[in-house]
Amino acid sequence: MSTILQKGFATLTERADFFRLDVTRKLDAGRRVKWGQFLTPPAVAHFMASFFQRPLPQVRVLDAGAGVGTLSAAFVAEVCRWPLPPTELSVTAYEIDSALTDYLSDTLEACRVECERVGINFTADVRQQDFIKFGTELLAAGAFDERGAYTHAILNPPYRKINSGSDARRQMRSVGVETSNLYTAFLSVVTRLLEPAGELVAITPRSFCNGPYFKAFRQSFLAAMTFRRIHLFGARNLAFGDDDVLQENIIFHAVKQAGGGGGSVIISASSDPDDEAVTIREVTSEQLVQPDDSDAFIRIVSDELGSRVAARMGLFTATLADLGLTVSTGRVVDFRATGHLRRERADGAVPLIYPHHFCDGSICHPKPHSKKSNWIADAPGSADLLVPSGVYVLVKRFSAKEEPRRVVAAIYDPERTRAPRVGFENHLNYFHEAGKGLIDDLAKGLAAFLNSSLLDAYFRQFNGHTQVNATDLRSLKYPSRSELEALGARVGDQFHDQDALDQLITSQLLHMNTDTSDPIPAKKRIDEAARALKALGFPAAQQNERSALTLLALLDVRPETPWAEASAPLRGVTQMMDFFAEHYGKQYKPNTRESVRRQTVHQFLDAGLIVANPDKPSRPINSGKTVYQIEAAALAVLSVFGSDEWEEKLRTYLATVETLQEKYAQSRQMNRIPITMPGGQTLTLSAGGQNILIAKIIEDFCPSFTPGGRVIYVGDADEKWAIFDQEIFAELGVSVDAHGKMPDVVVHHVEKHWLVLIEAVTSHGPINPKRREELKALFRGSKAGLVYVTAFLDRRTLLKYLGEISWETEVWVAEAATHMIHFNGERFLGPYEA
Repeated sequence: MSTILQKGFATLTERADFFRLDVTRKLDAGRRVKWGQFLTPPAVAHFMASFFQRPLPQVRVLDAGAGVGTLSAAFVAEVCRWPLPPTELSVTAYEIDSALTDYLSDTLEACRVECERVGINFTADVRQQDFIKFGTELLAAGAFDERGAYTHAILNPPYRKINSGSDARRQMRSVGVETSNLYTAFLSVVTRLLEPAGELVAITPRSFCNGPYFKAFRQSFLAAMTFRRIHLFGARNLAFGDDDVLQENIIFHAVKQAGGGGGSVIISASSDPDDEAVTIREVTSEQLVQPDDSDAFIRIVSDELGSRVAARMGLFTATLADLGLTVSTGRVVDFRATGHLRRERADGAVPLIYPHHFCDGSICHPKPHSKKSNWIADAPGSADLLVPSGVYVLVKRFSAKEEPRRVVAAIYDPERTRAPRVGFENHLNYFHEAGKGLIDDLAKGLAAFLNSSLLDAYFRQFNGHTQVNATDLRSLKYPSRSELEALGARVGDQFHDQDALDQLITSQLLHMNTDTSDPIPAKKRIDEAARALKALGFPAAQQNERSALTLLALLDVRPETPWAEASAPLRGVTQMMDFFAEHYGKQYKPNTRESVRRQTVHQFLDAGLIVANPDKPSRPINSGKTVYQIEAAALAVLSVFGSDEWEEKLRTYLATVETLQEKYAQSRQMNRIPITMPGGQTLTLSAGGQNILIAKIIEDFCPSFTPGGRVIYVGDADEKWAIFDQEIFAELGVSVDAHGKMPDVVVHHVEKHWLVLIEAVTSHGPINPKRREELKALFRGSKAGLVYVTAFLDRRTLLKYLGEISWETEVWVAEAATHMIHFNGERFLGPYEA
């Protein structure tokens, strides 16, 4: 057993994360790229493990591409918390990299110890093998017995393209699967190794949801598996933040069910893995994958706004064939045509158009001082690379991450270049009519439609990367030809900014639609609010959708409300969340109220952007009646957002905001509760009913019942950890999980070597049987015995909760501070094992 295994880790995933970071530090990036390795962070692993729904008495789990075992550890931790744990649990973990298998074995040994603790018979099989090779050989030989198949699979498969002539590609073909990436190859083999009704939870790139390269995979996967849940992350760079991965990822839960199974699918979304504010939406399987879609695109719509976007796009029914148009990929692959490329114009040379020639919806050519050639020879050897002169609509195949739209279109006008032919580089798609150009109005109308915010929002529902394939553009439905020509006539020769263009699309193409409200103004308001928060200096964690919605709610800015009409209503968090749902179609899970408060409202308060309880400053911050209001100076600057005054007023505001922060911090400080600690030092807590009781616990309970004890943890309504002595916790063998729900006060009774865990009850429940088990799990591994105490301010509150209090706990009432009530157990005011 490695020495690392014997270090004091409190949780299985904490151990695995230590290994993950150690590996990331030791292994060079080239080696990890070779294997396609992006090791799973613990927050992601825990989240994934929570998706499983089928507790069984015998569990057989497959972890393919296991790395250091983070996913297996998270799965085992989840299984150990099941109300009825299995009697047997086996893990089969495949990992080809010999540099990781020792770490993996240590993680699984720790899993065995944890399972043994809760009475589960655990076995593990670490296989240092090529999973694709072994799995396909097993399946091809018919040697796989479904009776011994896996009941569960959890995986973060490697991400790497596989060439058509590679061993992996040939191995996959041997079992009838054609796929171009290692991650879909892993998924294909894993689904075949699951038993009927077996569950799969995986984190993968979203790229398989659309496009021609993954069509065969989608069809085979959907024939065997039924999606039950799909989770989106709003930020592309946070799921694997340590590895600088910008690929858009999803987590999905699917069940092996022949024929797809139908039913409903939960679509959820959050800004990042640590964000507890999760939006949810239930859709039918037919909404996820349209039955008449031969390409089997997976359309992930996570909120009501997205549903409205899809409904509006559903009004357009014309295919490209109906329009008499075709879209193709640019023919010029420059490194294959170097002999024909020209940097300067010469006789017989014609324009060569690249994405960098795009210029406000048109083409600016040539580009002086460009690193790329502006011209290509019109000669017999290049004739097949060129198209006749004409008006073409061009679309970038790859959009830069800083571009606001995924689909970016421009018109090539031959009058600007006056050449008989033209070449379009391979990073462009071009729309044409039987190989020739389009009439002017049709081209202008088509380009306007492609550049609209409506189409962009719809396109993102099935496209999870920055690539825009010709197949994607063929799959879209368009307005009729006559509608596009009429739109083009309205567009004229004038370049329209985005707002004007979107208004034109609405008035020209959607003026008859009254079934759904326009979703685009709502999306724009959210984007604007996020930009405003960035300009105000908030960090990335508060530039997300949740924070943008919170700002809009506190300003009472609805999709149709101009910023100039922003106001300052008093709103609590619940009222804010109601506002999100009613006006912006964002339905958050009910239990995420606290996340909005902790991850957005708290930061707004600290920045002086808002104030708490201006109507009654003495109201406890954790009161159910707490309300917030935008600060007056902040309202003044935000009300000019987007106007000519914005930049100047923003500079003035930012120059004074520190003074405002100090002013409101002083106001909050005046209302704090001073507490004298057992050692004589002073601590202040935010004003609040619970904190009044916490003060009495420290000043009255501790001297009587834990004399000489050390207060090593105090929670605060305003700050999660007012006191947190991590060093003493570590000495006692306790590592606190940041996501765990701590008691309000923890005291180390040094003389008796007890940890006294105290819940202060004013508006929330006491230590009931469920809470006692939670605390026992949270403090598992403690070298000190555990004592559970529920504290009340008065007998009246005690009577309210009397029927809920767990046996083997103590009760203390502040109004009778020298007395203790014991709820029958093995001992009075004595410890129980952790």
